[in-house]
Amino acid sequence: MSKVYFPTVNKIAYEGPQSTNPFAFKYYNPEEIVLGKPMKEHLRFSMAYWHTFTYMGNDPFGGASITREWDGGDPMTQAKERVHAAFEFMEKMGMEYFCFHDVDIAPRGATLEESNRNLDEIVDEIEAEMKRTGIKCLWGTTNAFGDAKFVHGASTSCNATVFAYTAAQIKKAMEVTKRLGGENYVFWGGREGYETLLNTDVNRELDHFAAMLKMAADYADKIGFTGQLMIEPKPKEPTRHQYDFDAQSVIGFLRKYGLEKRFVLNIEANHATLAQHSFQHELHMSRINGLLGSIDANMGDPILGWDTDQFPTNLYDATLCMYEVLQQGGIAPGGLNFDAKVRRASTDAEDLFLGHIAGMDTFARGLKVAAKMLEDKVFIKNIDERYASYNTELGATIENGTADFESLEQYALKNGVTKSPSGRQEMLESILNQYILEA
Repeated sequence: MSKVYFPTVNKIAYEGPQSTNPFAFKYYNPEEIVLGKPMKEHLRFSMAYWHTFTYMGNDPFGGASITREWDGGDPMTQAKERVHAAFEFMEKMGMEYFCFHDVDIAPRGATLEESNRNLDEIVDEIEAEMKRTGIKCLWGTTNAFGDAKFVHGASTSCNATVFAYTAAQIKKAMEVTKRLGGENYVFWGGREGYETLLNTDVNRELDHFAAMLKMAADYADKIGFTGQLMIEPKPKEPTRHQYDFDAQSVIGFLRKYGLEKRFVLNIEANHATLAQHSFQHELHMSRINGLLGSIDANMGDPILGWDTDQFPTNLYDATLCMYEVLQQGGIAPGGLNFDAKVRRASTDAEDLFLGHIAGMDTFARGLKVAAKMLEDKVFIKNIDERYASYNTELGATIENGTADFESLEQYALKNGVTKSPSGRQEMLESILNQYILEA
């Protein structure tokens, strides 16, 4: 790499919480040991290629507001410039992974064949940079929502030729992901949903969606792709109602079609906000069903009605996220992908670093707080005490399936109901505050 794209920024180092240097980590110390392994292995931070290197400041009410050093020239030259800028950025940030959509890294061609050629040419550049730096691919995916052909959806389109094109595009993206050593492959519904039931056969569309996923799983086996296959829930936007609404909807869908052994979930914080759930809720529901695969680390704005994809600075969300991850035993082979973009008015290239530093510090601090909470078992003890009645003879018969209506009626007639324990929510939230403020 000869050209320097970020001449004013050096490699970001850990300087500790007393540092006032905005271009330094205050809490993210990658080699620090937390619960027996380095912090970087718990967090597995990844750069989102799309928001970091193709986002131009657009929002639902305005066009581009940002111009970057690597923009300009013909599309293929620009794509190659972005590759080198991206790897310089990741090197300076100390990030070991990246994620991509096919059209992030290479421009669409006039035909599928031309698009595939463009991808192959740019992947040559990416492979060389991966070899030079040791940076790895966390996951790949395909953009089957942005182009006009996907106006009615992709695998759920009413047009069978669009279904076929989608399959071909996914096939190529999976091949590219395997070629780059990607550890996962993600399916995001994009426009897989409906605007009105007056023109939609939902049952048929869900069958088609499942058929596409089954084909993808079969093709992964055929080409020897051993990474996780993941679905990313989102409730709305761009469609009015998306089929992958939230974690529980996706889990039900997978079980209906017998796909729960092949797919796990990639949970995004901002999508939880849009579904009117907490981030922890979506993580927890995925985890307790054995389907938490990876995380898109960002945050949404409950005041705004769209996917704002802000850099995560909410310490409570980060702490409770890492609490779920630690209870699972880790997030690998998934990771924490910063599906986040700088604000429309943050127009300097240096802002890309500042946004990622803020997010990485937030999750590093959250990791340490979560580790302390887990070690102390403070919330686990409270939960165990709350459900203590199920450790009695009565509770055991309910949980092991030997109770029936007659036996429970006899118990209730003889013994009545004991006083239920206090939930003590206020106390527990105060304890959480204490850990975050003092850990």
